[in-house]
Amino acid sequence: MAPGGRKAIGPDVTQGLDSGRSPPHDRPERKPRKGDPRVPGRFDEIEIGQVTTLGEVRVDARALEAFTEAFAPGWPVERGAPDSMVFAIWSRLDAISAVGWPQTKRLGVDALRWVRNPPAGEVLRGRMTIMGKDPVGDGKGIVIAQHDLLDEAGRLVFSCLTRSVFSR
Repeated sequence: MAPGGRKAIGPDVTQGLDSGRSPPHDRPERKPRKGDPRVPGRFDEIEIGQVTTLGEVRVDARALEAFTEAFAPGWPVERGAPDSMVFAIWSRLDAISAVGWPQTKRLGVDALRWVRNPPAGEVLRGRMTIMGKDPVGDGKGIVIAQHDLLDEAGRLVFSCLTRSVFSR
């Protein structure tokens, strides 16, 4: 059974994805600190061009096999992680990193680009670059950011644009 009493639709593919960080519920909320490259800060503190690290994760061979079996049948694991797993890895890094951010809502994920299918064992690291921002009322603003997953050699694996609401 999945959390909440729902039936699981496949194996737990997050096992083996070791980001080296505790799950969000196991660690205290991270408060934004000026100069911290992991936390973008409140809307008014965010600067265009600012780069925020999202952490890193190793593509685990067991997780790759379980994911392809459940969600990409017929995908040969020798080709590396399928695009859907790469997106899932980015989503996980993004979600863990955003704990404690003053981000109140994700409005959209656009312009998804898959460049490589990383093999098992590859360490991927995430980063977010602020591309633009627009105030919306007194208490919030919209932030447009480019997210990238890079491999160990610094090559692009995946990228996308996000639009998110941040508190002021």
